[in-house]
Amino acid sequence: MLLLNAQDNFVGHVAVDTKAADCNRMSHWRWPMWAMLGTSSSATTSTGKVVNWPRSGRWLPCLELRWRSKNRARFFDTAEVYGGSEELTGEALASVRNDVVICSKFGFNVADDGSVHELNSRPEHIKQACDKMLQRLRTDRIDLLYQHRIDPQVPIEDVAGAVKDLIQAGKVLHFGLSGSGAATIRRAHAVQPVTAVENHYAFWSRQPEREVLQVCEELDIGFVPWSPLGMGYLTGAVAAETRFLEGDLRAIFPRFTVEARRANWPVVDLLQRVGLPKGFTPGQVALAWLLAQKPFIVPIPGTAKVAHLDENLGSLDVVLDAQDIQALEEGFARIDVQGAFTGPNQMAALDLGEREGSSSEGTHGISRGRSEGIQTLKAGAGD
Repeated sequence: MLLLNAQDNFVGHVAVDTKAADCNRMSHWRWPMWAMLGTSSSATTSTGKVVNWPRSGRWLPCLELRWRSKNRARFFDTAEVYGGSEELTGEALASVRNDVVICSKFGFNVADDGSVHELNSRPEHIKQACDKMLQRLRTDRIDLLYQHRIDPQVPIEDVAGAVKDLIQAGKVLHFGLSGSGAATIRRAHAVQPVTAVENHYAFWSRQPEREVLQVCEELDIGFVPWSPLGMGYLTGAVAAETRFLEGDLRAIFPRFTVEARRANWPVVDLLQRVGLPKGFTPGQVALAWLLAQKPFIVPIPGTAKVAHLDENLGSLDVVLDAQDIQALEEGFARIDVQGAFTGPNQMAALDLGEREGSSSEGTHGISRGRSEGIQTLKAGAGD
């Protein structure tokens, strides 16, 4: 099977075993392959400016998506904030809709011009957003609908209840969370079973190991690491001397300063030392390492280039034995990774337990309590 996800300027997709398509739980789907293909017609930059590309350029990615859907790429992951990717996904997959699985995400106020504004996960907004997604995706149901970011102003139980209503109405089949910690996952799961959690996880970013992987395993929830290649760094293609284009968010992330990129290069060297004797790239080893962690983990690497997509697929041929895993873990333990993986504003938007260095233990997460029976979250808890 093949997994592809949408991130920023990209639309992605995932293939699921056709025999498993009727399963109610994402964690029961086996995904031995994944990839991502850039297909967006527009993007929102870090300054909120929407950049559009000519529609005439859409035919190639549409053909690529259709081709992938016929070659085991059956699950397409997108979001309302990925500038135009839902429209392109719907256009590309309209003729094969019944043969693919489509995922999208809600959680923000999105203007008609595509600009993204404040968080909004009020139940009435979720239902309105879903109806708009269905129109953009040219479909009558969304197979997996994620809350993109936890809204502190809306109890997660209300969010789960709204998606439960959509499921009962037949507009959504499965419920997912993104950017969430264990406490929030448990609260949501008690109202509507959570099928998948999409958080950041990569060879050089281990936050999910603190609590989220454990709760996913306990509750039989699939785990989907976004940016499993460290926003390209783990491929070895982002050196200290690399200059970022205008609007590239990495330019404001602490882990992507010139000094941090230079200091963190031993991570790439380590991946290369393990992969080179086997004929594999650092990025392929990084993806293979993730797949070796848990059977319910489904990384979603992103790229806008078919050559990189093929390289990512090549990681399926990487077999890491016990010695390889030991070398990777012992080598990583000697490296002090410099800089947070995202910017301060983006980090602050993440839930306790997902936010770097935090824990949701003893709290109910950043989503406010639904009743007086849930204690108020203390400012900075777990940081």
